Amino acid sequence: MPRFAWEAVDTAGKRTRGRLTAPTLQAVRRELELQGLLPLDVAETREDPTTSLPMFGRRRGVLEFTRAVAALLPAGMPLARCLAAGAESAPPSLRPALDSVRTRVERGDALADALEAIPGLFSPVYVGVVRAGEKSGGLDGAFERLADHLERQDELSSKLVSMAIYPALLAVVGVAATLLLVLFVLPRFGELLTSSGADLPPLTAGMMALVQFTSDQWIWILAVPLVAFVGVGVARATEGGRTVLSRVVLGVPLVGGVRREALAGGFSRILGELLAGGAPLLASLEDARDSLGDPVVRREIERVRVRVREGGSLRDALAAGSVFPSGLGRMVQLGEESGRLADFTLKAAEMHERRTERALERLVAFAEPAMILVFGVVVGLVALALLQAIYGVNAGAL
Repeated sequence: MPRFAWEAVDTAGKRTRGRLTAPTLQAVRRELELQGLLPLDVAETREDPTTSLPMFGRRRGVLEFTRAVAALLPAGMPLARCLAAGAESAPPSLRPALDSVRTRVERGDALADALEAIPGLFSPVYVGVVRAGEKSGGLDGAFERLADHLERQDELSSKLVSMAIYPALLAVVGVAATLLLVLFVLPRFGELLTSSGADLPPLTAGMMALVQFTSDQWIWILAVPLVAFVGVGVARATEGGRTVLSRVVLGVPLVGGVRREALAGGFSRILGELLAGGAPLLASLEDARDSLGDPVVRREIERVRVRVREGGSLRDALAAGSVFPSGLGRMVQLGEESGRLADFTLKAAEMHERRTERALERLVAFAEPAMILVFGVVVGLVALALLQAIYGVNAGAL
């Protein structure tokens, strides 16, 4: 559906501008007149709202939008009106994309499909929870839980940023100091020692060889991370590449554990929402599989779905895999034994989401002493190399 840029005046004579999605130019004029505006100029624009999303502020904008919709849906307002009010509460940079969601819903599309059309703004888990709420008839509850979830994520993000300020400054200062020592101090010192005719100690000679190699091959050294960055971008564009990258991340110590907790939280959140709405288990597993973007976890969910379809329990199917943590299987077992699988699956989602948050906090807290140790070792080796050389020259002179 085309988008139009418009300029109008209100009853007080104040000029306003904006953009609106509508089937025809006449529809735009009617919409503006209903809002009490007098159209002055309306022109079609080819701008796609999904391509102009800001790099920063997305999380806060989605949170404000979700909180507004969650507050208005229980009051009985139509969904389109709630979406329009939610768009008004979001930052202006996100309103074109949110207006396109409202337009799609007014046209008859499902809300989850309208959200999925803007992948840069709404995550697969967000879309999956909304789709589950639509199918179960509990969309207001789904938005309320999403608002709570996003608020926790926003608090965690703010906390992590605050915790990362000092390690980031430490990294900048440490890298600068190390480069100064290795690229300027050590070579000048090496020239003085070499001109004196003294033999350099093994550690000093090794340092000097490393500095010389870096000076000669700096172009190739800088090219390595650039090629790796481009390679990751190219790999993410294909299904096979995304699968390889996902398996690599899952295999990295510490990071892989955090990733497994996050995947378990997203899967159990969507599955619990679907089950709470009365959807059958097999259909819920299928929808949960389609709602997640990670190819490895999608294959794992498909394997679980096949095992359940063949007559196995959900707990045994989860325990047979290696993607999800064992805690998810235990919570599912309690749910199956008590006949409250939906409730315990949602509890598992909260548990894994909390574990993800705590693990991220620990990783950020671990960065500071790790960098202090690394930079301390580097500076210590450079200082030791210099002291050994000075001692060797003095001993030779004596």
